[in-house]
Amino acid sequence: MIRFYNARILTMKDMNVTEGEVWVDGADICYVGAARNDAKDFTFEREIDAQGNLIMPSFKNAHTHSAMTFARTYCDDLPLQDWLYNKIFPLEALLTGDDVYKLSQLAFLEYLTSGISACFDMYYFPESMAKASVDFGFRTVMCGAVNDFKESAELLEEYYNKYNSYDELISYKLGFHAEYTTSKGLMKSIAKLAEKYEAPVFMHSSETMQETANCINSYEKTPTRLFEKLGLFNYGGGAFHSVWVNDDDLEIYKKHGVWAVINSGSNCKLASGVAPVQDMLDKGVNLAIGTDGPSSNNALDMFREMHLTSALQKIKTKDASACNPNKILEAATVGSARCMGLDCCDVLEAGKKADIIMIDLKRPNMQPIHDITKNLVYSGSKENVKLTMINGRILYENGDFIGIDTEKIYAQCDEVVKRITE
Repeated sequence: MIRFYNARILTMKDMNVTEGEVWVDGADICYVGAARNDAKDFTFEREIDAQGNLIMPSFKNAHTHSAMTFARTYCDDLPLQDWLYNKIFPLEALLTGDDVYKLSQLAFLEYLTSGISACFDMYYFPESMAKASVDFGFRTVMCGAVNDFKESAELLEEYYNKYNSYDELISYKLGFHAEYTTSKGLMKSIAKLAEKYEAPVFMHSSETMQETANCINSYEKTPTRLFEKLGLFNYGGGAFHSVWVNDDDLEIYKKHGVWAVINSGSNCKLASGVAPVQDMLDKGVNLAIGTDGPSSNNALDMFREMHLTSALQKIKTKDASACNPNKILEAATVGSARCMGLDCCDVLEAGKKADIIMIDLKRPNMQPIHDITKNLVYSGSKENVKLTMINGRILYENGDFIGIDTEKIYAQCDEVVKRITE
């Protein structure tokens, strides 16, 4: 067992910060509560004095493309369609499964530094991604990336069955790339799979004004209305980005329990727009947060995403009180976990999986301590992540990656990038 003591604790079951201990037995949390006088009667593999720092659930990255580390800063400052079709797709065509294995592990390193213990990854070569995750010790939920150019509904079903019984760190959700890359017939086939498995479906949706206008021109419906009409949301799901959504779309989200997955950094950088997060909160829409991929963001930093998401709403609504930061913190932890189907590690509670982070409250940006939860959103940064534990295993502590050869990962990724770009 591992014992954290002398800790401030934020369980995320509410926003109250308490003092006490957290105990971890194997992959599971076995105790969260006040200091225990009987701790001396137990044998611990390690006892960690938190020294008044904060123990809380890890962040979950509810939308990303991890292996796209290959294009970080390679093709910046372009609008989405130009960036995607003229720069990204040609390079992606050169990637192998082994490349995805290596490139994804580079992303995992960055996730750890941001207190992220799990990602919702939409990409190709799922066997490589699953193996990379298990070998590294990272928790990954894979999402189908079907479109008219790659994969199929049949392959999606095969992946769904295989990777939902692959390893405790791996799971898989039905999904496709987007309306503008996927034919109506193919979307109907995916809707049939959703019906067969009573499963949610996830996709990019309403990311840009052009995408949404083109969908209305083609189908006389917004992407959201089209997906509902096709039955894709009969069992819930999620819409990555959700920038250009109207009130009718949000009512559909609310009706079907669809998650709006917000990607503020990427949407700013690609000039895609600002999602109406305050409207979503007002309507009770399920909210999760993701970074998007490292080639469009370009960072994999949940602190930056939380700050941008909250601050942009104040500009969008011209109201400094808009977008309660506690709601954004909740979205980045509990909301993202539940969106990804990771109810097993959404909060700190006995019986939950031990996906835990320690936040250093003694850095200058966290002092003085007036309101810890708001501080995390408004002034917190990756420098405050003191420890990241996944499934009961500490992978990052005090700036060091535990048992991970970072130089090897960097060198391998450099080789991949050199090959595909030259």
